[in-house]
Amino acid sequence: MSEDMLRFVKAHAYGNDFLYVEDALVGKVPLGVLAREMCDRHTGIGADGLILYTRTADGAAMTLLNADGSPAEVSGNGLRGLAALLLRDLDREDVTIRTAAGDKRIRRTARSSSQQTFRTAMGAPADLQCVSLMAGGETLSVVLLNMGNPQCVLLGPLPNDERFRRLGAALEHHTKFPESTNVEFAHVESPERVRILIWERGCGPTRSSGTGSCASAVAAAAFGGASRDVEIVAHGGPQRVEWLDEGVYLTGWAEIVCDGEWLRELPREAAGSKQK
Repeated sequence: MSEDMLRFVKAHAYGNDFLYVEDALVGKVPLGVLAREMCDRHTGIGADGLILYTRTADGAAMTLLNADGSPAEVSGNGLRGLAALLLRDLDREDVTIRTAAGDKRIRRTARSSSQQTFRTAMGAPADLQCVSLMAGGETLSVVLLNMGNPQCVLLGPLPNDERFRRLGAALEHHTKFPESTNVEFAHVESPERVRILIWERGCGPTRSSGTGSCASAVAAAAFGGASRDVEIVAHGGPQRVEWLDEGVYLTGWAEIVCDGEWLRELPREAAGSKQK
């Protein structure tokens, strides 16, 4: 492998897919440009995000970039994909992954065929509140919270595609959120089951989101009559979220898709540029 070839791993959880590259391999490459090139679904490999990681004694430290090259604090599904990568080489069932949103403890609870199931301690929700916002030509009642990253949840019947895209895009970049926000539309079907649609910050529509599932569960329990132990169903499938006194726990599977090499010449940082 030449110095301009990157080894990568691709993994997904419920269709929410990520590329994993060891941090030491990228050098001074502008990371935002690299993420956009690798995550492009037509001219790249295709993914919702790029995760750079460094192995540690108890797991790894990671940096996450969205498909548009913007930085993000954490991803519940991205964490599980990295745990699946780490634990295929380790003789144990738990890892700790350091993120910009703090350390996340992940325990493997099952393994079948290519899928590994994990229960992840996602931490406690912060800044939970219900507010009114104008967005997309509508006045909306939304639930705001932080699950290590910013979340905006709309409780009620799920929107049609036009309204989903209009409100998702408008809320992601609303002036209320200087760093942009993730957006979920959540319908409480029963106290034990919530169905969601996801507009991911920096990605747009996604089939699943770990932190979005956690945020939807918290919002639905706090303001929508849902249980604090609930099944969250997205297009990619159901995940279990438990909101306990000590924090939120997310349970679901991840699957490694492939190992590969990125053959394209790596982007170079322009002189004087500080782009990451």
